[in-house]
Amino acid sequence: GSHDSFSYWVDEKSPVGPDQATAIKRLARISLVRKIMKKWSVTQNLTFKEQLEGGIRYFDLRVSSKPGEIGQEIYFIHGLFGIKVWDGLKEMNSFLEQHPKEVIFLDFNHFYAMDDSHHHFLINRIRSAFESKLCCVECVEYVTLLYMWEKKYQVLIFYHHPLYQAYPFLWPGNKMPAPWANTTNVHKLLQFLETTLGERSRYGTFHVSQAILTPRVKTIARHLIRGLKNTLVHRNLPMILNWVKAQKPGVMGVNIITSDFVELVDFAATVIALNDLLLEEDEPEL
Repeated sequence: GSHDSFSYWVDEKSPVGPDQATAIKRLARISLVRKIMKKWSVTQNLTFKEQLEGGIRYFDLRVSSKPGEIGQEIYFIHGLFGIKVWDGLKEMNSFLEQHPKEVIFLDFNHFYAMDDSHHHFLINRIRSAFESKLCCVECVEYVTLLYMWEKKYQVLIFYHHPLYQAYPFLWPGNKMPAPWANTTNVHKLLQFLETTLGERSRYGTFHVSQAILTPRVKTIARHLIRGLKNTLVHRNLPMILNWVKAQKPGVMGVNIITSDFVELVDFAATVIALNDLLLEEDEPEL
């Protein structure tokens, strides 16, 4: 999985998003501030298509309306506005059309400046984009690849808002817990990932290990121009990758792992390779 999956492009010319504090919104009237914000808002370099081609199958999505804009259009957001959600969904659907056995997880976990009418608009966009590919809510343990292929399902949508109850193809957010370490310290992060794996639910939910470091205000102040990638990610990604390599999948093991700038190391390939350990378990003893 990728963290803030859509943030490969954010619009530094647009107003700052409603996910930011009032003080930041005031400061961001200065275009240089928005340029600096961009360096800290972008957590991926690859488009959806490039992420899919690189092996990413779980997408972490934050969305918002644009306050003051006429209509109900919804955009991806991370400090600054990204592309329209509809454009991202179409890009993903086009990949799925070409690869009918691939399955993706779309986790809509933060909503900003959205009332019920915005939600219904977005949910109808999701339905229009994927139609019969949408997997209805089911017992998690039943959802194997074989099950998905037999039903011709390719998309699981997790929707962290009470309106999920009105639509059979929206999975509740509590089926996709993603505990967040909220630290700049890689050792604390790895300890947190170990602890939360030990506490994960044995049955009934998926589980996201967020292998990401989060800048604090003072981190940004000290390294304004360098941005997230050069300050936190480059230096710590090798250690994070070593942790990934040491994991085991399956019950009480890792399930979905997300990271920033997934292309900087063999992140997706390393996570995917963990599945080989499950295959080894299935082989009969000679």
